[in-house]
Amino acid sequence: MILGGQPWTDGTVVDADPVARSLGVRRGMALGIAHRLAPEAAFLDPEPEADAAAVEAAFERLAAFSPGLAGTVDPLDPAFGLVEIQIDGLGRLWGDDRGLVDRLTATVRPLLPGPPRAGVAGTRFAATVAAGHAPPDRPLVVPPGEDAGFLGPLPAGLLTPDPDVRARLTRFGLRRIAAVATIPRSSLVARFGEEGTRLHARACGEEIEPFRPRRAPERLALGLPIEPAVADLEPLRFVLRRLAATLTDQLLARGAAADRVVVRLRLEADLVPGSPPALEIVQRFPEPTADAEAVERLVLARLERQPPPAPVERLELELAGVAPAAGQQLPLFVPQAARDARLAWQLARLALVHGEDRILRAEILDPEAPLSERRARLVPAAPVGDRP
Repeated sequence: MILGGQPWTDGTVVDADPVARSLGVRRGMALGIAHRLAPEAAFLDPEPEADAAAVEAAFERLAAFSPGLAGTVDPLDPAFGLVEIQIDGLGRLWGDDRGLVDRLTATVRPLLPGPPRAGVAGTRFAATVAAGHAPPDRPLVVPPGEDAGFLGPLPAGLLTPDPDVRARLTRFGLRRIAAVATIPRSSLVARFGEEGTRLHARACGEEIEPFRPRRAPERLALGLPIEPAVADLEPLRFVLRRLAATLTDQLLARGAAADRVVVRLRLEADLVPGSPPALEIVQRFPEPTADAEAVERLVLARLERQPPPAPVERLELELAGVAPAAGQQLPLFVPQAARDARLAWQLARLALVHGEDRILRAEILDPEAPLSERRARLVPAAPVGDRP
């Protein structure tokens, strides 16, 4: 199996199973080349949003055990699927290491498509290798101070992701990690440069990369009940304005901006047979913003395009994708994200009103291409984004 899309599409390999890898298929390889190497493989379309959501949900569960979490939610990152948890000093809360890891794996197992593999060691590298060699049903725990002894019998190619360095280690006869550990550090540096320092430290069970916990995504949400429930948009506008002003004030106070808004409506479904009890709308902004008026206008345009099918009894607004605002010192101390680009926001509103397939812009691909259709392409003028 090869994940990334169909072989006739313009994409790259995201991941592949061991059989496909044995035939030469690698991450980042063009799908067409992967098809020539493994023509009988089943090519699967990726679902990056679902994958990222599953790992993000796992991070939220694991945060209840330890504040020290590291990892990525980007499915295209080679480290996707690797979650690092700092468990030093948690024995009094959760028991010994094996018992704690059993709790962790049981917590995230329902959220993931397969059983998680866990490893415990004194260094990040040794713990990652231990997780890769652990059986699915129980963690592999390396005793304290035994990282070098655990790594010694394993292949030296695990010490580096660089295929050229792996090939040179084989040519030098350094096939096991224990053999690399016996070589003086200075000799490895002379042969491999800075990579030689990392090779020696990993082989000797030394930590070379400090643990940097991830910053959990910040979410700002606020909701208000509406009594009695209303079916018109004009009364909703007053509630929407109040929520947007309150949330964007929080953004401005933090010097931050949001790149999308999530609108959740709870409906009186009993009054309209067949209508859903709730409605969720996700709207991306043309650029990160902390402008309440811009948020209100864009959400209102979206509601005019997709009106609620039943009276609304509760309105909730969430600003997501919160990050520090990129600022320019135009007016002093005012982030640039608080000053929206007028053209981009007008294009976004036009796309909502008239349809995103009718408001397009030209994107230059190659101005010197011999065929005119390859010089530019038409793309949506502004992001609309309607996935919940």
